[in-house]
Amino acid sequence: MGKDSAVPSSGGAGEDAATRGAGERPASLTDAIAASQALPPWMSARGVPTVLHWIVFALVVAGLVYGGYRAPVMMLTGLKVFVWSLFFVIVCWRFGLAFAGWMGRLSPDKRPELEDIDEDLPVYSVLVPLRDEANMMAQLAASLGALDWPADRLEILLLVEADDTATREAVQKAAFPPAARLLSVPPGQPLTKPRALNFGLSRARGDYIVIYDAEDRPHPGQLRAAHAALASGGGWAAAVQAPLYASNGAGSWIAAHWALEYRVQFGLVIPALARIGHPVMLGGTSNHFRRTSLLAAGGWDAWNVTEDADLGVRFARLGGAVRSIGAPTYEAAPETYGVWFRQRTRWIKGFMQTWLVCMRRPFSLIGELGAMRWISLQLTLMGAILSAFLYGPMTLLVLLGLLFPQLGPEVVSFALFGLGWASGALTEVLAPGRWSFSRCLAILSRPLYWPLQTFAALNAFYGLLIKPSFWAKTPHWPDASDETPAWPPGSSRFPSSPPSRA
Repeated sequence: MGKDSAVPSSGGAGEDAATRGAGERPASLTDAIAASQALPPWMSARGVPTVLHWIVFALVVAGLVYGGYRAPVMMLTGLKVFVWSLFFVIVCWRFGLAFAGWMGRLSPDKRPELEDIDEDLPVYSVLVPLRDEANMMAQLAASLGALDWPADRLEILLLVEADDTATREAVQKAAFPPAARLLSVPPGQPLTKPRALNFGLSRARGDYIVIYDAEDRPHPGQLRAAHAALASGGGWAAAVQAPLYASNGAGSWIAAHWALEYRVQFGLVIPALARIGHPVMLGGTSNHFRRTSLLAAGGWDAWNVTEDADLGVRFARLGGAVRSIGAPTYEAAPETYGVWFRQRTRWIKGFMQTWLVCMRRPFSLIGELGAMRWISLQLTLMGAILSAFLYGPMTLLVLLGLLFPQLGPEVVSFALFGLGWASGALTEVLAPGRWSFSRCLAILSRPLYWPLQTFAALNAFYGLLIKPSFWAKTPHWPDASDETPAWPPGSSRFPSSPPSRA
């Protein structure tokens, strides 16, 4: 069975971690079961796609096959009209959100200032799920040690899988702050990050919870900023999303595109959705929660590989809201196609799981969200899924029209494709962040990046059929980038320079 133990501080790296803690606490079978089954079946991704989903899918495919057999030209024309119309709506919606996010940056929310007295601050629990991350522990220890929160009200829980000996040994050797504790996650299925988080939540004592990954370098003042946003937001404010930015956008062509996506998503789109009170698909890290909100929502879905997006949607269904703050977290973008492909496959598969869970009871979903927020969710979540599948075919269609004009005029296709590229480029111009050659190149070469998402989407669909809860682990390395993160100005809590690198 697993053990909990204190982690050596910088002044006691050679001490026996097991004897420095409050004692051993075996992880019980009940802990393992609770970590895997925290939600009612109809709210969990376990068991999706359902029989009803398969029936609907089979009817759609049968209809397309029959239409293609009876009237192939009409079917192809109708399919093209539908695809391009849907693409146009999604593009306009995303551009509208990005523009609203940009306007919001010009006129930020006026939130009441809270009196920042350390003695009145609550206990904050930092949950860090770890698996095969031994090489990241020195950087992680330095990043968590820089967090600005009273030491006697800070709890850091390092959640290491029971069979991950290398990471456990690296944790005990690293210079983590005294608030850190090593928790061994009991064996069980599925072997996913949300399962580890549920186990950590059952052991956490904080009134506020935040999630960080092994590669994260959060702003030192992020906990205070999130606490202020939650405390001033009333009981309906269930969570806060801090922006996630890449520190190595110049590392490769694929990293530049990933970094640009994050700048748009976390710098414009999520703040806009939060501002208008629409469903927000949370990012996988730097999520801050009220403990009571997490418990009311049932924790994380251990069977969903994008537990963050799922939880954000569930908050909206239960009447809670997500807010955003400016204190960012920096992490390294994937620099190779192989790493990017595995990560993107997991994301798209998780988006499909989340959408299928929502569509188990579509009419109830409308009642929970209201018509406008239901449409917003479809354009955001379903739009992300469909866009990934459609990018490749649409690019191919336009390319064939350019190479073989004798196939027929494709004026509408060219116009819509150009509109999508232009609106996307303008959105990316509005995104926060410094300008660089890699950013300009990413904006100009976006059409070459789009088809890659279709390959990931097809792989995600295959994975949904054979291994729905399989977690494709993304490897990480200590950040060796020469880029210096620029912390946002405007607050005494946000210094002009970032914390020192590990």
